[in-house]
Amino acid sequence: MSRADFHSQNLDSARAEARRLFAAKVEMQGAWLGWVASQIYALRPAAYASMVRRELQSLQENSES
Repeated sequence: MSRADFHSQNLDSARAEARRLFAAKVEMQGAWLGWVASQIYALRPAAYASMVRRELQSLQENSES
């Protein structure tokens, strides 16, 4: 499977996972950063974890605007 195929097949799932992780930020407050790092670290394959990380970064940047 090409990288582009992998990306297109997993983008919706990565976005949903990023939204789930981001939603926990308010409730967890200071503990969130360590928790979210461990959640992303556990995701496989690594390419999927990177997709989730990028989507989560985008959510964070948009919330700060």
